[in-house]
Amino acid sequence: MKNFSFIIVAGGSGSRMGGVQKQFLKLGARQVWEWSARAAEKLEAVKEIILVIPEGQSVKFNSIKKFITVTGGTTRPQSVLNGLKNSSCDFVMIHDAARPFISENLLHGLMNNTYEHAGAIPVLPVSDALKKIDSDGINIINREGIYITQTPQCFYKSELEKILTQYNNVKDEAEAWLNAGKKLNYIDGERLNFKITWPEDMNMARALIAGEKIITRSGIGYDVHKLTPGRKLILGGVEIKDSPVGLLGHSDADILTHAVMDAVLGAAGLPDIGNLFPASDEKYKGASSLKLFQEVLRLVNDNGWSVDYVDAVIEAQIPRLNKYMTEIKDSLKNFAEVNLKFKSAEEIDDAGLGLAMKAWAVAQVSRND
Repeated sequence: MKNFSFIIVAGGSGSRMGGVQKQFLKLGARQVWEWSARAAEKLEAVKEIILVIPEGQSVKFNSIKKFITVTGGTTRPQSVLNGLKNSSCDFVMIHDAARPFISENLLHGLMNNTYEHAGAIPVLPVSDALKKIDSDGINIINREGIYITQTPQCFYKSELEKILTQYNNVKDEAEAWLNAGKKLNYIDGERLNFKITWPEDMNMARALIAGEKIITRSGIGYDVHKLTPGRKLILGGVEIKDSPVGLLGHSDADILTHAVMDAVLGAAGLPDIGNLFPASDEKYKGASSLKLFQEVLRLVNDNGWSVDYVDAVIEAQIPRLNKYMTEIKDSLKNFAEVNLKFKSAEEIDDAGLGLAMKAWAVAQVSRND
């Protein structure tokens, strides 16, 4: 089976949109680039999503796949090369961030026609009458056999990387591939797979989803575990190495991730982690809570929800956790944007006596209805 890295090129300045970076504008409940990322992550063959962004730009994306952000270059070939250098699959799909409406059928068709020796692109026949205007005036161009090229464009990674290093003044990857004398397959593109370039295009994209209203919902999560010697203390996927005690539980007892998962599941109207990953099931013994979080996000996303934000609190008397704040938030950021607070239990109840730790979380999710 061929494995693909899905590289979204989102490094444009938006000059034709008056300097507005359209790839980061809201289209319904999502930014424009996120629509194609959601379509790609549904495919088993797509193992990672790589977003190439302008320097200084930041994004959040709770993904069920490996998700990487890479800084782009000054030209499209440079941006694509930066994405390729950070990809790990044998095959790649290069996609314009400003094409939000790709279909699974289109992606499958491209992957099925991509090989080590041959790339694949989607094309559409030109349906308008064509004219060329220059200093000699207006001239007719015969549109027969003329096609427009769309994305994603699919290639064997190592070959494309070599080719783009040599042919770095091209409009798209297919042009470089053909310049190098490589075979290029093509399939029928899709009219809805248009590129948002002008303000009118954005209006059309919003009109296409105008019948969908954005629904937001909130959920709460809570977890408590006993502290005991001889166990690692894991919070948000991070091991607190200077702690003399850890949390007792069937999995890794990561109370923060557990509370966040339950908050997200509650907001989406889904069962809690106790029902999804019961302690009576031996396959979850010692399980990484971050891996369970991936399964939670898969379920939440399959039900049409995106996680917007999570606010969480950990209550503990020991150990002191503040110095781990950044590391824990960084560990969770590919799953959700989590705001985190640590509170002392003020020597009250089991948490205050250093016998247990507690965590609470509130999550907001949204979807286009």
